[in-house]
Amino acid sequence: MSADAIKLLKPKVFDKSRWMQFPRDVVIGHDVFGQLPSVCNDLKLGKTALMISGRSTMELAGNRVREILSEHHEVTPFFAEEISRPIIKAAEKAAADADFIIGVGGGRVIDTAKIVSYNLDIQFISVPTAASHDGIASSRASVATEGGHSSLEAQPPIAIVADTGIIASAPHRLLASGCADIISNYTAILDWELANRVKGEPVSEYAIALSKMTAEILVKNAHLIKPHQEQSAWFVIKALVSSGVAMSIAGSSRPASGGEHKFSHALDRLAPGKALHGESCGIGTIISMYLHGGDWRGIRASLKTIGAPVTPAEVGIDDDIAVEALLMAKDIRPERFTIFDMGLTRESAENLVQMLYRE
Repeated sequence: MSADAIKLLKPKVFDKSRWMQFPRDVVIGHDVFGQLPSVCNDLKLGKTALMISGRSTMELAGNRVREILSEHHEVTPFFAEEISRPIIKAAEKAAADADFIIGVGGGRVIDTAKIVSYNLDIQFISVPTAASHDGIASSRASVATEGGHSSLEAQPPIAIVADTGIIASAPHRLLASGCADIISNYTAILDWELANRVKGEPVSEYAIALSKMTAEILVKNAHLIKPHQEQSAWFVIKALVSSGVAMSIAGSSRPASGGEHKFSHALDRLAPGKALHGESCGIGTIISMYLHGGDWRGIRASLKTIGAPVTPAEVGIDDDIAVEALLMAKDIRPERFTIFDMGLTRESAENLVQMLYRE
């Protein structure tokens, strides 16, 4: 056998690699803030921390967190009433000498903490006070810009400490929004698989399986999601963490963000402040599932059972604005191919919005 033939028979070296980061400690339950010192000790995070919170969430949970940690840690508070580049820069300056970061609050606070954590290369603990979307566990963050919202790479939390009592006491609208964000995984993975077939985009079967399972479990148990019940909060928080892990496996937000999210971001531009992120994603999921030929009525029924809106009117958005958002969706993150990139016409968009109102 010639030397050239031997070279041809030599197996190719497998050189594919990916760095996956997941939360190491996840504590969910009633009155769990008392376990924060043990979590910090277990993870060997250090002695000084910057605690990022809002003023209302500081009163709700931040002061308690600081009191519990103060016996063994030096905790400096930082108020983030919004998420913006100036706030992020100010937080980075405040955290310059901190060993780790704690984010105590809702989506804007947690996203600020994870971006600062990523930029400074220090760990952070996610302490959510509401379960309104899957950002509490993911490695992506949404930041408002002049042209809308930008999705940025960020640091996933090294730990999540979620008190179900506090989360259950939040307005039910927030919990329902978080549920809708998880249910949108259904169409996100359909869009990902579509992009694989049409554009050759690589997919992760493991991430798809986990994302789909998370959405299926929530839809199957929609009747268990009730206002101000800790069991409901516990159930939803676990699903949000699972969704975040799916994104970490994929190395992107693809398992949980498709055309329904592009529709949501378009609504943010056209009707800012009207709908919560998860709410508009839920509405977009019904439309996307219809286009994919799936059980859109089942999705709508589950959202109704949970208490999430299923029409633009329910969040104070005119139908014509929703039509414009559907047409704009293809221009949001154009590199992310979805069902809304398949030649949607204005007439089709109008019919889709009217479909939402059918019984």
